[in-house]
Parts: sequence; C-alpha cells; structure tokens
Amino acid sequence: MNITPTALPGVLIIEPKLFGDARGFFMESWNQRSFADLGLDIAFVQDNHSHSGRGVLRGMHFQREQSQGKLVRVINGAVFDVAVDVRRSSPHFGQWVGVTLSAENHRMLWVPPGFAHGFLVLEDGTDLFYKVTDYYHPGSDTTFAWNDPTLAIAWPDLGMAPTLSPRDTAAPPFSQIEPMP
Repeated sequence: MNITPTALPGVLIIEPKLFGDARGFFMESWNQRSFADLGLDIAFVQDNHSHSGRGVLRGMHFQREQSQGKLVRVINGAVFDVAVDVRRSSPHFGQWVGVTLSAENHRMLWVPPGFAHGFLVLEDGTDLFYKVTDYYHPGSDTTFAWNDPTLAIAWPDLGMAPTLSPRDTAAPPFSQIEPMP
C-alpha cells in the first residue's frame, strides 16, 4: 500500500496494491492490521454508498459532534473529492485539498475527523463508497456553501451547473458556520 500525504496534514491519498491478470484484479481496500502498521489505527462503525450522475455535487458537510473520519473510494466512475479543515484551532483552518478518485485509479482518500467533506461527480453512474469512524449525528450535521469565495475551491468545470440538494443550495457561507474547536 502506498500512502501519499496531501497539503493538509492528516488527509492522505491511499493507493492499495492491485493484483491483476486477464480475469481482472483483486485488491484489499481495508485491513485493520495493515492500516495500523502504517500508523492509521482506525475503527470504523458504518459503511455508506452514494450513487450519483455526472454533475451532482454533494457537500460540504461535517458533524460538530461525533466528528467522522472517512475512508473514501470510488468503485464505479469518478469524482473530484474535497476535504476542508474546519478546526478553528488548526493552522490550516479554512484550507482545502482536492483529489480525483476513480474506479480506474483505485485511489482512496482518508479524511480525518475535523474536516468537511464533499465531492463533484465526474461521470454518470458513479458509485462512491466510504467507511466512517462514528455514527451519523443529525443534531450536529453542518454544511456550508460549496462555492464559498473565501475558500475558492477549484472544482473541475464540467460545462454545466452542478446538481445540488435543497440543503446544499441553501447552505450558508463558510464564515457563518460554527467550526470545530
């Protein structure tokens, strides 16, 4: 397994070993012992699966309480996956990193607790799968505008406006959210 740090400490690109031949491939996407050996002693409590069409943008979301770490991967299609540091005490507060995850590149992104997460779907029929370290906590679920000008996230231009949920359409600017401590 190859781990590549990103510009935000703690957010990691993980590339599992692939074993392939004419039949296809095999990869181990999660092995608690292997991840612990790499310094990622993580306990997951839930798996989530999101299926979306091209141009769907989901995010930016985080939980103030029961903050979730997420191990994100794409099993069909492709996304531009984004993490934003929402910890007010962090020297990287308000900074973001974006990575293309696809079924073709097999990359995974580790988004630790204390980061907002969102993604733009780049291909029709995309399936994004992610493991989380804590349960969904509706009372502390927080969102902010995906296109907040102070963050200036460089979303890929798909030549169309993104498809958003009503909640994401009405999301407040980043400056109006209550960040993590």
